[in-house]
Amino acid sequence: MSARERLTDALYGLGWSTVKKLPEPAAVRLGRTIADLAWKRRGKGVLRLEANYARVVPDAGPERLAELSRAGMRSYLRYWMESFRLPAWSPERVRTGFDPKDLHHLTDGLASGRGVVLALPHLANWDLAGAWVTTALGTPFTTVAERLKPETLYDRFVAYREGLGMEVLPHSGGSAFGTLARRLRDGGLVCLVADRDLSASGVEVEFFGESARMPAGPALLAQQTGALLLPVTLWYDDSPVMRGRVHPPIEVPESGTRAEKTSSMTQALADAFATGIAEHPEDWHMLQRLWLADLEPRAADGERP
Repeated sequence: MSARERLTDALYGLGWSTVKKLPEPAAVRLGRTIADLAWKRRGKGVLRLEANYARVVPDAGPERLAELSRAGMRSYLRYWMESFRLPAWSPERVRTGFDPKDLHHLTDGLASGRGVVLALPHLANWDLAGAWVTTALGTPFTTVAERLKPETLYDRFVAYREGLGMEVLPHSGGSAFGTLARRLRDGGLVCLVADRDLSASGVEVEFFGESARMPAGPALLAQQTGALLLPVTLWYDDSPVMRGRVHPPIEVPESGTRAEKTSSMTQALADAFATGIAEHPEDWHMLQRLWLADLEPRAADGERP
């Protein structure tokens, strides 16, 4: 393990061990202070966030984009402060910490026994939404996690999410898809963050007027298992409660090849994500390259995007 990896692991460990013990107002202030410091430094993440917001809000000038990126960093740090504290939240705090609209799409789907895939973008706090599902609805679910470096950091994230009631599968290794399909055929729930995919199997979609790539997994799982595919978007307001919406189901097209159906369904998913992101751009925590126009030049130079 490199020195940088050891430092990263130690910082996350410090967050989970220390921040969760802070009173909530103190954690809120700490998160905002760190966010403002990071924003003022104008590092790569902040600049990338502004560039991404420029696609979402194309008529925004430099001043508006700077305001958005500052609000975006505050939202991002709110996510981290909440996530570090979630293991210490009482069941009642979790139940009252999230207020989703149109929940009937999810509860009706689960009641039908056909299985449900929830697909979310990187909006607000998807971990809190997951904890709410396991706590308020009493419904366990399965998700996947990217293998992080160092391995000890990946283990921390898996332990954290399992502690919130989730079954976590490694993204790599090839067996995750089969396990997810079995859970769905048994009438279970699968939750996937699905607005960014850099793999060769990603589906090209139009996203805010430009080409991007998103994972094929949610659409393929719905096709192969008969599960309901539901987009979910999340956002913060000025209260301690996170808001959310369960969007109507994305149906499997009646005709076309599997690839054509997958493309159509993934585009519908991207459209639902775009609706939520456009309404609350500051809560979209996309500090990485997403659009193909941003990825291809670096790939041509032989660099990893």
